Amino acid sequence: MAAQETVKCPECGSSKVYSNGTRELKDGSVIQRFKCKCGYRFSFGHSSSKMNRHIPSDRQICALKDAKNLTFATKTKIVADDIKQTLNEQTIKGKLLEFEFWMQKEGYKPSTIENRIVRMKCLVSRGANLLDPENVKAVISLQKTWSAGTKANVVSAYDLFLHKEGLKWDIPRYKRDETIPFIPSEAELNQLIGASSKTLSIFLQGLKECGADPGELGAVESKDIGVETRTITLNHPVKGHRSRVITVSQDLINRLTSLMGKEGRLFDDDKLRQNFNYLRKVAARKLGNPRLLEITFITFRHWFGTTEYHRTKDILHVQRLLGHRNIQNTLIYIDLEAKFFNSSSGNGYTTRIAHDVGEAASLVEAEFEYVTGEYNDGGKIFRKPN
Repeated sequence: MAAQETVKCPECGSSKVYSNGTRELKDGSVIQRFKCKCGYRFSFGHSSSKMNRHIPSDRQICALKDAKNLTFATKTKIVADDIKQTLNEQTIKGKLLEFEFWMQKEGYKPSTIENRIVRMKCLVSRGANLLDPENVKAVISLQKTWSAGTKANVVSAYDLFLHKEGLKWDIPRYKRDETIPFIPSEAELNQLIGASSKTLSIFLQGLKECGADPGELGAVESKDIGVETRTITLNHPVKGHRSRVITVSQDLINRLTSLMGKEGRLFDDDKLRQNFNYLRKVAARKLGNPRLLEITFITFRHWFGTTEYHRTKDILHVQRLLGHRNIQNTLIYIDLEAKFFNSSSGNGYTTRIAHDVGEAASLVEAEFEYVTGEYNDGGKIFRKPN
């Protein structure tokens, strides 16, 4: 008896096919159906014992019948539209690559480049034609799930793209909603730190003690850790912040030393963010505290600025620790402190921080009296009655 002929997929030629039911023909006979690993379904007619005739699936037969019924003009239009769409997709892809390379040449930070490319691809995925500003404006306006802040960020990215292309448009007016940041209690922050894995808990403790932006702490390397001086140098500021040196607790330094054998960055903040989002849900459910769901990485920075201003009542000191270049960005912590601690400025004293002998001398000349010193930031506190 002759060996059975190997079944091969007529679409890709692969012999890795498996049975996929049977099919009854008009004459009442039944033939085997097959499905290939490529997803193509097919069956064979048979004469004697050999499979020699390819019969396409019902769906393919219908498609072929429909295609036969189309006029020549319609077929030509379909082909032309497919070619046009392919060329448009290739053009946009090339434009985005050019835009990315242009930003690199202009000196934009890698994180900024990545964020803006993501926003541009998001526009494309929603059907926007990047070469038609009015079309892009319409697509942005139709995004009901986007906040005003998100739309403003997308507009900013697209505006830079148009600048690179030498095009202009009337920029739509989207303003970020001014909201008061959520400030949790220290106990709630500690709950998340204690429930985290080793690396994530160290990262969260660092956010709490440094008041750093997540991107700034995520860029820290072993060389930025001062073991003897108990300091962390934030040498990769984001959002226009200043580089700065922050004094932290000995406990955090001890924990950081366990990570200092790594080359390059100590933390992968993107991966830690994913872990944190999962941890936050678990902790909120186990502890029965939905407030934990409101805590993000940046919440630790807001908590730091609020409590630091409450401790010192020195807004310039807080500006220095947070790395703000503009004092207007720091003034929010005056309101947050009053709301969170239910306090007011009429507490009887004005407080200032001296970071060195010169500042201390100036405060004494201004009739401030020394209170106490050596906190985590290394400064000394002075005060005088209002």
